[in-house]
Amino acid sequence: MKEVSENPKQKPTVAGMLKRIGLSKSGYYRHKSKGLSKSKERQLKIKDLIMEICEESQHLYGAPKITAKLRKIGIQISERTVGKYMKALKIRAKYCKPFTVTTRDSNLNNKLKNILDEQFNPEAPDTIWCIDTTYIPTKKGFVYLTSIMDLFSRRIISWNLSTTLKTTNIASLINKVKATRKSNPKIIHSDRSSQFISKEYCEITAGITRSYSKKAYRGIMLVLSLFTL
Repeated sequence: MKEVSENPKQKPTVAGMLKRIGLSKSGYYRHKSKGLSKSKERQLKIKDLIMEICEESQHLYGAPKITAKLRKIGIQISERTVGKYMKALKIRAKYCKPFTVTTRDSNLNNKLKNILDEQFNPEAPDTIWCIDTTYIPTKKGFVYLTSIMDLFSRRIISWNLSTTLKTTNIASLINKVKATRKSNPKIIHSDRSSQFISKEYCEITAGITRSYSKKAYRGIMLVLSLFTL
């Protein structure tokens, strides 16, 4: 046991133990769900997704934001229940100081501009691309479909299906599209999800104007979601 837990004063979490022995959390919870009732199986799947969302946010999201994310993908659940599950999983959001407007915050908001601004009719192909990630529930958990649409043709020009929300999946998808289309768009539009404001995303889209939907507003992203369903 000493080899697994380096700090005897710190109680090892399930996530930490699984990481050390090289097993996925989703696989662990799917194994635990065997022989359980539908209700218990659903609980385990939701817990699995809660951990995915926590990791995606780098443990910055608390119960309120995680609840909102779950409801966004069609899971009806209360904030109290999410908090209870987080407690059972021994995960919690990192403490953040009360929000105050700073130069850094202002600069970030200024960068995340809606360049597209509801102009959905470019005059030529490969002028504007829209990129979005859709959460898809399956019997074995959630998978994530990232799609890129050429706004001129309204066609999906490439997509990637993954079991994680890692930004590397988005980076490889964009690289693939660049290679097949042999051109870069003038604008690439997305929502404000963490993977689309990450350092890696900014690096892979260098030289392209990044456009973002307004906060809490889907707009063209709803159109893209409909094309990917």
